[in-house]
Amino acid sequence: MKTKAILLMAAIAGLTLASCQRQADSGPTELSGRLFVFNYRVASASYMITLKKIAPIPEGTTAVAEFENPMGGDPLVVREKIYTFWDKITLESPDLRCVRKDRPYSVSIKLVDASDKTLQTIKTEVKSDLDQTVLPTRPLVVGPSYTKNPDVFKADGSIDYGHDEACPA
Repeated sequence: MKTKAILLMAAIAGLTLASCQRQADSGPTELSGRLFVFNYRVASASYMITLKKIAPIPEGTTAVAEFENPMGGDPLVVREKIYTFWDKITLESPDLRCVRKDRPYSVSIKLVDASDKTLQTIKTEVKSDLDQTVLPTRPLVVGPSYTKNPDVFKADGSIDYGHDEACPA
């Protein structure tokens, strides 16, 4: 009976230490969301990544996100200051072109402290369930009052959504 109790206590202690170790390795945030945002009114697409704070974040921390460029070439890099009171961190890429349905795009996020020491690295992939060809190539509206874009909605009543032919196959 004592042997079983000792084994049970050792197993609980081992699990407790293992769970503490995982938290220490994971860093102060965890990935809570990743998606592409398509805004048809302004003909834009972007990555949006959200992180949930799970531990204190030091003052002066910055997130450096590298988003794979769907057009090819160098990754798109965003630097975002992180405030210690934030519970949720949202990272958004600049506007994108050429996002393809069901293709995985890589994203790398690094949290660095004020002295540029890496606190955490997160690597993930984002897939879209839509192809960017569903978006017009020009904004449908212009100005603060959502006036119809005259480059799309012609005076003769025709509509020209445009076609993006610069995307790689």
